[in-house]
Amino acid sequence: MDNTIRFSVSLPEDLLENLDKNIVLKGYSSRSELIRDLIREKIVEEKWSSPVDDVVGVLVIIYDHHQKDLSNRMIDIQHDNLVNILCNTHVHVDHHNCLETIMIKGKAAAIEKIAIEIGGLRGVKFSRLTRASSL
Repeated sequence: MDNTIRFSVSLPEDLLENLDKNIVLKGYSSRSELIRDLIREKIVEEKWSSPVDDVVGVLVIIYDHHQKDLSNRMIDIQHDNLVNILCNTHVHVDHHNCLETIMIKGKAAAIEKIAIEIGGLRGVKFSRLTRASSL
């Protein structure tokens, strides 16, 4: 079990008020929980700026599955890059649209390259990369 260390932080009153509003809006149980999440987000951001750390990401795309050869082009991009594709999930949203998630592990630059390449393909209607990392 991790040891929890308490420390104090001094904040301007308006910043503390803003913090407390976020606790309510985002459903946190305490200031500590919100601050822990903010620190974790910063650590993930720093790992994504490192050229040596492996990170993970989830690319979410919605695309027109009637677009000629789009599925093959997406698969080729995934095979041609130096990352580990951990998992793909494919869902048929409606008659024309599919939603796909691609879970990727590797260097940040390589993952971002795949996200840009796939997101820029004709027939892709939405593309968003969620950046994550182990802490």
